[in-house]
Formats: sequence, C-alpha cells, structure tokens
Amino acid sequence: MNTGQRSLRLLVEKWLAPTAAMPAHVTRFSRMGANQRRYVCVEALHSTGLLAIFFFRHDDGSWCVFPPGTERPTMRV
Repeated sequence: MNTGQRSLRLLVEKWLAPTAAMPAHVTRFSRMGANQRRYVCVEALHSTGLLAIFFFRHDDGSWCVFPPGTERPTMRV
C-alpha cells in the first residue's frame, strides 16, 4: 500500500476539509491497549457544528478511520 495516500494530513484534509477560518485541531492522542497502536482524535468546527474523527495507525504505517484488526492465533506446520 502506498502510505503517502494514507498520511494523517491527507486524511484530515479529505474528511474534515479544514480552512484558515475553520482549522482542524488534534484534541487527543494516545496508544490503544496491549498492542500499543496509536490513535489521534481531530476536531474541526463546521457550519453544522463540531465534527470529531478518530484516526488509527496501522502496521504498514498508514492511517485509517477504522482501527486495525486484531491478530488471531494461527496454526502452522
């Protein structure tokens, strides 16, 4: 996957469309659970109200609006 197409900056621009008059702000960031995967909450004020979206960092370095899947045990020969 081309992680340049899934950078956090590009996703914020795509989903929140910030402008100089209505900028987007990171309001929360941390790591999730035992796997220590990162997440970021970004908020922007729009004419319809406040919009907040969580973005999740995946193992390949890309950011998505959905969390990465959990690793499940596998059997190998």
